[in-house]
Amino acid sequence: MEQTHRGVEQQSLLEDVISLSGAFEGSEDIAVARDLVRSFLSDVQCVHGLPVSGRAMDIVQLVVSELVTNARKYAPGPCLLTLEVHGGAIEVTVWDSNPTLPATLAPDPTRIGQHGLEIVTGIGQSFAVHRKPVGKRISTTIVLADEPYREVTACQL
Repeated sequence: MEQTHRGVEQQSLLEDVISLSGAFEGSEDIAVARDLVRSFLSDVQCVHGLPVSGRAMDIVQLVVSELVTNARKYAPGPCLLTLEVHGGAIEVTVWDSNPTLPATLAPDPTRIGQHGLEIVTGIGQSFAVHRKPVGKRISTTIVLADEPYREVTACQL
């Protein structure tokens, strides 16, 4: 299944892998990225039949917001967001053109701002930063259905 809309591609490569990619260039695109996550995860549940908890929906939107904000703030040019669902989890990856690896600051409740990576590393199952020939790629993985919560977003038909 392929769908192209304003630079966004969605495809199901295998029955158990569902992915979506989008390019973002302006700070106003951060809200568009969050909307893209909501729409994608709704499709993951309603079209593909995979459970997505309300908590996972909120967490993935927060992670995407933090990573896309950092990419837009610190790297020239566009950034690329990729969402890939497999094995009951979603891998969120953001590529940007700045080769400088992000600095993870020590937790400091008195610091104003710069808590984005602290949040992302704290709520994801994994966190990785890879330097690329052009820029870097940051990835994290989040479970889609929390066992204790069993709260699942409703499909809108």
